[in-house]
Amino acid sequence: MPHDIAAASAFLPPAAAQALLDRRAAVRARVDGAARAAGRDPAGVTLVAVSKYHPAASVAALAAAGQRDFGENYVQEALRKQAEVADMTGMGPDAAPEMAMAGGATPRWHFIGHLQSNKAKDVVGRFALIHTVDSESVARKLDQRLAILPAQGAGGVAPMQDILLQVNIGDEEQKSGVDPDDLPALAEAVLALPRLRLLGLMCMPPIFDDGEASRPYFARLRELRDALSARVGLPLPHLSMGMSHDVEVAVAEGATIVRVGTDIFGPRPARL
Repeated sequence: MPHDIAAASAFLPPAAAQALLDRRAAVRARVDGAARAAGRDPAGVTLVAVSKYHPAASVAALAAAGQRDFGENYVQEALRKQAEVADMTGMGPDAAPEMAMAGGATPRWHFIGHLQSNKAKDVVGRFALIHTVDSESVARKLDQRLAILPAQGAGGVAPMQDILLQVNIGDEEQKSGVDPDDLPALAEAVLALPRLRLLGLMCMPPIFDDGEASRPYFARLRELRDALSARVGLPLPHLSMGMSHDVEVAVAEGATIVRVGTDIFGPRPARL
């Protein structure tokens, strides 16, 4: 712990760094406790720290202390923050392991906001996982962009993009996501695209004061994933669901990725 604080304090005042790491540790403890209570291995649940509106210095501090996964909602903010964090830490997306700070982690970025077709070109290759593909048009734009990117590595490997399909699990007009009835058709269209790798589903249920009220929605997403996996004959290992107020319920219902912002970073600052 002293080493973590020292590393984080390179980017934030010590008191702020301590508070940030304490909040992150508390959330991780909640996730781990929920996993154990459900008979699951806590290592099977990835904690994505949602850094929307929060400064790059806070991301750098958490990365220095070992947090690996970070989520962003807005394309331009995300790209700017990625560059700032890479400059601060020397840990850009292509950094070699020896470039990482001792004890730190190279940030792995997740795109978790609504993705419009005209922004697809900006996110391809810049995020380890895109959680919010919800239409064939967006999927095709991603695939087309991947087609013009250069091959990677000495072997000339064609670039791929890992994605999740966002499901409008609560049938809410104001939220993005594919209708559950249309999910199989969208999945089959995505699986026909050679440069996209479908890994599972994501949802944002209605917001309730009581996190327990989210349980039926999380259970429904798991059921949809299981049915879809059987239909297409492929493993779909990931369920991205659960936020600050309902993370324990999400883990109990099978979440493999949880997205937590406020309970890690504190109150969200105003958007500039």
